[in-house]
Amino acid sequence: MSGLVKPHGSDTLKPRLLEGQALQDELKRAEGLPRVGMQSREVGDLIMLGIGGFTPLYGFMNKADWQGVCDNMHTADGLFWPIPVTLSVAEDQAANLAEGSDIALVDTETGEIMGTMTITEKYSIDKAHECEQVFTTTDIEHPGVKMVMDQAEINLAGPVKVLSQGSFPTEYADVYMTPAETRALFDEKGWSTVAAFQTRNPMHRSHEYLAKIAIEICDGVMVHSLLGKLKPGDIPAQVRQDAIGTLLDNYFVDNTVVQSGYPLDMRYAGPREALLHAVFRQNYGCSHLIVGRDHAGVGDYYGPFDAHHIFDQIPADAMQTVPLKIDWTFWCNRCATMASMRTCPHSGDDRVLVSGTKLRKALSEGEEVEDNFSRPEVLDILRAYYAGLSDEDNVKVTLSGHSAK
Repeated sequence: MSGLVKPHGSDTLKPRLLEGQALQDELKRAEGLPRVGMQSREVGDLIMLGIGGFTPLYGFMNKADWQGVCDNMHTADGLFWPIPVTLSVAEDQAANLAEGSDIALVDTETGEIMGTMTITEKYSIDKAHECEQVFTTTDIEHPGVKMVMDQAEINLAGPVKVLSQGSFPTEYADVYMTPAETRALFDEKGWSTVAAFQTRNPMHRSHEYLAKIAIEICDGVMVHSLLGKLKPGDIPAQVRQDAIGTLLDNYFVDNTVVQSGYPLDMRYAGPREALLHAVFRQNYGCSHLIVGRDHAGVGDYYGPFDAHHIFDQIPADAMQTVPLKIDWTFWCNRCATMASMRTCPHSGDDRVLVSGTKLRKALSEGEEVEDNFSRPEVLDILRAYYAGLSDEDNVKVTLSGHSAK
């Protein structure tokens, strides 16, 4: 018997991905169906439905579920879920699609048929309301708000059959794993308590410190990197994976950490996204989620510990995965080590605050970065990446550096 937490809202994972003959038959059938294009965020959500990462969801949400998730963080049948999972199409295309009919879901970037769906409902939404509830702002400069406001006018709801995981299994073969695979790996290692470390950046000294705190508490840590799309100026996934792998190889004890990745885009929803990260990490088998400063935040839209507080505002039985809330972390020159507000008695003059924003800005501008900010092996990889960028690319990195933590 596995000692891991159960999947969210279910005793077992509920993957929607077809295999074998069923997959071949559905691919053939999909060729003759009306095609609906999906944007990158929708493709990532579909893949998560396919691999069981969004267990127990079975498809894109209807209006009652959308409303319940926006307003109360639960679907119409009471399942805790913090962010809507929806599919949108233009009004003219929706007019030609009948409820009860089947469609093929196509990645607009690659043209690949990713899945099929039976339409159970067509509905419009108040986009501004979704933004206010999920992001706490309607400012179009917020990248998550822009993503929602740019969606097409009509949402389609219905159960899906997933036919592909896109390029993720091949492009990121060393780190991409499904929830079934991470659970099997944790069981093989004999782990029952696992902390997820969410990252969209290479790991600097503060990140390393957070992960090592969790290793003291749990059997192991899964460094779980976002492999989908980020905003302009963020470091590409493969570079991040190389930097993280180098850090883990050189500065972590064997059999205490797993490097993995997942196929979603960032929503930059701050506290709500922290909850989503906890929900799907439960499906991956994680009992804990490390929640540090400004988790999933962007700019100044959220307070540094709003993602801590939101876990105190949800029902105790909302999910099994619990947060590891960790205070500001930094290098203290007097302590001569990494520390936090709870462990370091010294003043701000002695503290070197470490952040991905500062690291990206310094590297893009060719500034020196101290070893107390990031490990030298990691810096070598990142310097090589920035050295290969054009001057125009470096300007974009510098301009975007103020936005994301």
